[in-house]
Amino acid sequence: MKAFVCVKQVPDTSGKVAVRDDGILDRASMATITNPDDMNAVEAALKVKDATGCKVIVVCMGPNPAAGMLHEILAMGADEAILISGREFGGSDTFATSQIIAAGIQHYGLDDDDIIFCGRQAIDGDTAQVGPQIAEKLHIPQISYAADVAVDGRKVTVKRMLEDGYMMIETKAPCLITCIKELNTPRYMSVKGILEFDQKPYYVYDYNELKDEPLIDPDTIGLKGSPTNVYKSFTPPQKGVGRMLEGSGKETVDELFGILTGKHIL
Repeated sequence: MKAFVCVKQVPDTSGKVAVRDDGILDRASMATITNPDDMNAVEAALKVKDATGCKVIVVCMGPNPAAGMLHEILAMGADEAILISGREFGGSDTFATSQIIAAGIQHYGLDDDDIIFCGRQAIDGDTAQVGPQIAEKLHIPQISYAADVAVDGRKVTVKRMLEDGYMMIETKAPCLITCIKELNTPRYMSVKGILEFDQKPYYVYDYNELKDEPLIDPDTIGLKGSPTNVYKSFTPPQKGVGRMLEGSGKETVDELFGILTGKHIL
């Protein structure tokens, strides 16, 4: 049994979001982090490893600097890492990205008892599309918004979060699960993991490595093969600083009434 984990390196949106003059996100000038929801997926895979002894393979599509992120996840306990990187893959939308990642997993080898874990969504796009699309490309079952995961052989039971409750779903591996932050608390890197991460297998799949996979089609990957694109990115205007009113209920109501009247809102 193997547990694949799909992770993404994203801009750190807690700081200033840089946008180029043409309205495109300037990723090169921004600090990057591991997508937060993906860390919950990593922890979910590591917990399955703790329980079953399976191998955990972390998969990322991105530029070479993403290696640092993969090394950290190896230090957390993952067994192998795959970086899918190539100019031919640049500019891919969610449709093309899912196709490329699915091809990378196929190239490594997807067996009947394997599970693929993904974060719910990435904070840079917030589409929540790549995980489900990977499952569709691989023709395997998918369960999204997992708040609890139990694995018993090929049987996988997931507590799926809904807006007004939960749904218990049972399926068989191979399958794909997208994880929410309520699922777990990601662990830290261990000292042993930090000292030994560079001894673990690390693969780089470029276009030439994957071009013979059935899912890789030059006309449906990269910028030219993406049916959607971002027209413009921008930083929304910041909200004004709030004002706290102090005093008794009558005093605060009177003061609020005076403020709203002065602004001609009332």
